[in-house]
Amino acid sequence: MQNVEFSIINADYVELCNLLKLVGLADSGGRGKTMVAEGLVKVDGQLELRKTAKIRAGQVVQCEGTNIHVLAN
Repeated sequence: MQNVEFSIINADYVELCNLLKLVGLADSGGRGKTMVAEGLVKVDGQLELRKTAKIRAGQVVQCEGTNIHVLAN
């Protein structure tokens, strides 16, 4: 499993579909929304179906063999 760190800059959170785009797992925010709707994404070990879920520092997102550790900047 690949581990990626993502720092949130100038905000309290990042929307889940945009996070997938920003780390390169999705080509676009729209593709990120589709991935969430298809049940391919977990947040802190739980299946997440809210496309625009607010992801905050300290959370871990799992998708397609990648763990994204969200950090505060």
